[in-house]
Amino acid sequence: MGKTKRKNKKYSPEYKINVIMDMRENHMGYKETMRKYFPHTEDKNFKFLKQWERIYLEEGAEGLMNERRGRACSASGTRKGRPPKLDKKVEEDIIEENQRLRMEIEYLKKLSALVLAEERKNGKKQK
Repeated sequence: MGKTKRKNKKYSPEYKINVIMDMRENHMGYKETMRKYFPHTEDKNFKFLKQWERIYLEEGAEGLMNERRGRACSASGTRKGRPPKLDKKVEEDIIEENQRLRMEIEYLKKLSALVLAEERKNGKKQK
């Protein structure tokens, strides 16, 4: 008896974004993310998670909104909905800048919270 063909499940862009953001914000690995979001999956292959993360890092959340299924275009060699590949150095620079900007945003959020807490503390003492 042959294996039955497994149909690929299609996840909504919002779900993909939620999974990747949770994974990155909570510093979860691929295995941990699989256990949390896909506990009933027999196949422990997390190739699709790596792909979702790569798209998120390169193109942001909007990149996960594009439909990417289908055959490659014979004329341009690109897949449907996907921009042409970037030069490796450019790609690394963009990813590095993206990570640096995310860290800067986190720093500014924390600084803002500290300044607000300090203002509240000083405001209460003056009354």
